Amino acid sequence: MGSNHSKIRAVFNWSGGKDSALALYKILQEGRFEVIALLTTINRDTRRSTMHGIPLTLLQRQAESIGIPLHVVDLTPQGGMTDYESAMSKAVKHFQEKGVRHFIFGDIFLHDVRSYREKKLSPYGIEVVEPLWNKTSEEIMEEFLASGLRTIVITTTAEILDERFLGRHIDRDFIHDLPPEADVCGENGEYHTFCYAGGIFHSPIPYRLGDPIRATYPVKLDDGTVKEYTYCFANLQAID
Repeated sequence: MGSNHSKIRAVFNWSGGKDSALALYKILQEGRFEVIALLTTINRDTRRSTMHGIPLTLLQRQAESIGIPLHVVDLTPQGGMTDYESAMSKAVKHFQEKGVRHFIFGDIFLHDVRSYREKKLSPYGIEVVEPLWNKTSEEIMEEFLASGLRTIVITTTAEILDERFLGRHIDRDFIHDLPPEADVCGENGEYHTFCYAGGIFHSPIPYRLGDPIRATYPVKLDDGTVKEYTYCFANLQAID
């Protein structure tokens, strides 16, 4: 393993979900990088993570249990890509000054996402690291199940998975119940998760689920048209 002085300083882009947790698990096992921070983006108004809807309190408790500081990037509610890129640019410069030259992500095979990250980070001299990259969703799921990480479903795309999937643990029963059109890892946005125990966590994160919520959002597509997407949320909450 060696001392931290022999390791490469890096920032881990943390979502709080299963792929993120598995990627961090693999990075820490490998021992090549010194992860100095978990970077996450949250909605400035709701104080929840922008994609998964995890409350900031639970993100902080995840970081405390893992033992790596959380770095929060506040995003403007309903802000566009310009707002996002401005906020992320400040974060990148902050870590650049601390000698960080590597940002780690938990992507699997979405090439457009990786290309976007590389395009935006390359001008800062930051290299993108993807420990799960180019494996199949089935391979990643098997690695996740073997890791001992514990996670629950907290968000679903309603047209594919309804409220009945909210709160379910990711296990073989869950995989069996997925419809054929769903990616087993939810890589196309079918579902998002909250990881709370096992593997990288020194102690479990207590949580509770509120009443399920449905919400519909308009999304502007690449061709300029607008499509509405409906999501189901588990209303994840921290236990004080």
